[in-house]
Amino acid sequence: MTGMGVIPKDFLLGAATAAYQIEGAAHEDGRGPSIWDTFSHTPGRTWNGDTGDVAADHYNRLDADLDLMQSLGLEAYRFSISWPRVQPGARGSLNAKGVAFYSRLVDGLLARGIRPVATLYHWDLPQELEDAGGWPARDTAERFAEYAARTVEVLGDRVAMWTTLNEPWCSAFLGYGAGAHAPGRTNGAAALAAMHHLNLAHGLAVPEIRRAARNSPEVSATLNFHVPRPGSDDAEEAVRRIDALANRSFTEPILRGDYPDDLLLDTAGVTDWAFVRDGDLAKIAAPIDVLGVNYYSTVTVKEWDGRSPRVGNDGHGAASGSPWPGSEHVEFLPQPGPQTDMGWNIAPDALEELLLRLARDYPGTPLLITENGAAFPDVVVDGRVRDSARQDFIERHLAATIRAREAGVDVRGYLVWSLMDNFEWGYGYSKRFGIVRVDYDTQERIVKDSGRRYAELIQTRSL
Repeated sequence: MTGMGVIPKDFLLGAATAAYQIEGAAHEDGRGPSIWDTFSHTPGRTWNGDTGDVAADHYNRLDADLDLMQSLGLEAYRFSISWPRVQPGARGSLNAKGVAFYSRLVDGLLARGIRPVATLYHWDLPQELEDAGGWPARDTAERFAEYAARTVEVLGDRVAMWTTLNEPWCSAFLGYGAGAHAPGRTNGAAALAAMHHLNLAHGLAVPEIRRAARNSPEVSATLNFHVPRPGSDDAEEAVRRIDALANRSFTEPILRGDYPDDLLLDTAGVTDWAFVRDGDLAKIAAPIDVLGVNYYSTVTVKEWDGRSPRVGNDGHGAASGSPWPGSEHVEFLPQPGPQTDMGWNIAPDALEELLLRLARDYPGTPLLITENGAAFPDVVVDGRVRDSARQDFIERHLAATIRAREAGVDVRGYLVWSLMDNFEWGYGYSKRFGIVRVDYDTQERIVKDSGRRYAELIQTRSL
């Protein structure tokens, strides 16, 4: 046991980003189009028509950004590899220039003593695969496994941890159910098929990663967990439904090799689940070394009476469809404050609760906080960003994580979202999550007060 407020020396502290959100260089060095290029260039899909064409221009500022990470003392850096950059069109041999960028990134991290954590898929599906059916099509899962194998073959002697998928709930249900994310489709049956094929993609990729790697890396998947709470005395059923769709639809097949019975019943009116074939679940349950946990806020739900108008939403900016197939009668209530600039409530106790639950439900599964952070409306005054609210958010959630560890949860580290301000998907550049500010006109980086404090936490190991 360590004393409360002390961050153990073997507890990893780092930061996370995603390719489409920071790299820019959308048309450079042979990169092909992704569904997010198409989606963001479609009028009305993103705030102000913003796109990731330039973003934080990380592709062209790699060395300076690596130096910035080193100056913060990061022990780990979680980045994603752009599938359309390394394998444009998702077919055939890899793009040498795309591979060279990630090779430089990994070498640069290792040279600075930073552990590389690579995510193979953070939502930027090659557009050609969407044109052929996207994630609702089984072939996409098989193509992902091929892409994973080829990528690990060229980088798999140096990467410490490979993550197959980031937040497949968002890819499936916001992308194919709600229409709020790329590719913008609104079909509940397609969303459930996408969910299964994302799970299958993970399962097919795990043995390919282990085969292709030459340095015995850890293999993981990262899930974004909803922590549903009851909004009325009779909300137990609503909580169960949302938990099944948001959480157990991924944890149960990946960690236990089956879909929950209640999920199958809840969605029987949406799909017949014929897309699940014999042998799929055994493949999905390929053993992993770590489960990545992304957490931002809770949701409060109850059964909708069907008469009064719904007064809230689930915080995901759902467009014309629903990200909750089979559960459209569940009502998401406004969350009590305080809230971030996303309108998400600040509840570090729920992170502790989540970690304790995962340890109880899936014993023996090591955990890693792969994303946690907050958007606030930052202001630059005299060259400085005094973001005390973000600093407080990070410290309280980090403390909650350490408390869970003290209670016996095998949680290995904490990666703040995000290293730098970036393209926040449908919200464009209107929301800032970074501990480093990016001026999108000049691409100047300014370490915010939260970044300075985070560097201090890494150095002193004391909350």
